[in-house]
Amino acid sequence: MNNEMNVTYIFLDGYVEVNKYKYAYFLIMLSAFILIICSNLSIVYLIWVNKNLHEPMYVFIAALLVNCVLYSTTTYPKLLIDFLSEEQRITYPACLLQFYLFYFVGPAEFFLLAVMSYDRYVSICKPLLYPTLMTNTTITVFLVFSWFMPAFHASIPLIMLSSTKVKLCNFNIKGMFCNNAIYTLLCTMPRSLAIYGVFAILDIVILPILFILFSYTKILIISYRSCKEVRRKAAETCLPHLLVLFSLTLLSVYDICIVRVDSQFSKTARLFMTLQIVLYHPLFNPFIYGFKMKEIYKHLKQLFRQVRVVQ
Repeated sequence: MNNEMNVTYIFLDGYVEVNKYKYAYFLIMLSAFILIICSNLSIVYLIWVNKNLHEPMYVFIAALLVNCVLYSTTTYPKLLIDFLSEEQRITYPACLLQFYLFYFVGPAEFFLLAVMSYDRYVSICKPLLYPTLMTNTTITVFLVFSWFMPAFHASIPLIMLSSTKVKLCNFNIKGMFCNNAIYTLLCTMPRSLAIYGVFAILDIVILPILFILFSYTKILIISYRSCKEVRRKAAETCLPHLLVLFSLTLLSVYDICIVRVDSQFSKTARLFMTLQIVLYHPLFNPFIYGFKMKEIYKHLKQLFRQVRVVQ
């Protein structure tokens, strides 16, 4: 039944042979969740305790990794419950909440990458102004802005979808959690919601990407005209950010397009691509920043040595 005691349930139809392999699924995803939390928070801890990492760039990296942990907590707990459940379902209000958190925390990464690109631009292109421009107040404003903007944008479709005027004609989502596939539940897509969706993509995805590309283009031009040391610094600090941006952009394109090309993917292919969103990217970030950022890598090796000594 879709409705029990006036509670509307949405069935998640993105699982493949979950009853047959539920314990394997559960153990793999639980291990991945623990690894995501430990790897991300280990680097956050290193930045927290080492005073030489108390610089704007590392503060933004810590915020990005905390955001990864928050991103994972929007999906993993429900996934783990579903793997051990007879039916993979979620109430409509809970689905809306997951939808909101997913599109609040996810796009925040674009804004964090944007402020990180600005930080690198000032550091490399205007080094004398860096202490003046990148103050603690500036950092705080940037962080608040990075989380406020996506939170605001995610709240608008949440309010629209919560309206009593919105009618559901479908109670099955071809996915494992409530992302923008939630729109397939609607009898008709409200025109205002479709228009706002385009505006939101422009504001929280396209504009930050353009800003990031503009900043790194300026850095590239300045670095090319400067000495070898400046070019080395630019490559060392900017390349990890660009790799993370590339990864995030690919996953965002998939998430945006999946509803529009719904019939072209098999259930197995959809499962595989969904796992890329929840598994690959949250592990990619700590790997990139842990091994590609020289100062973080140095402290990470020291931490591993301390763990070995304790053992």
